[in-house]
Amino acid sequence: MAIFVSNLVVHQGFDFDAIFELEDINTSSPLNLTNQTVSAQIRKTYTSSTSTSMNAAVFGDASNGKIKVSLDSTITSNLKAGRYVYDVKLVNNVSSSVSKVVEGSVLVKGGVTR
Repeated sequence: MAIFVSNLVVHQGFDFDAIFELEDINTSSPLNLTNQTVSAQIRKTYTSSTSTSMNAAVFGDASNGKIKVSLDSTITSNLKAGRYVYDVKLVNNVSSSVSKVVEGSVLVKGGVTR
């Protein structure tokens, strides 16, 4: 499975969400996400021991290949401005196989309005 790279911008103190449309590389059709669990984390660096979990789930009908990741404003308020890395993984609930499907950098921009 190919890994999609997408860089994100998160604003401190505001809700954030992103929707990714995953595709089966063999058929170019939406990836069927039936029986898949989604998880995602942000870390300052790939080797950081601390992480921030993102809300992550299949979005809509599992056969449409869409996943949604999000952070609410209480979480983004606690992120320091700067660069981070993140990834999204799928766990097949039948075979227990794990796949990284999205990765990239996150730019957290400082907020002014409080």
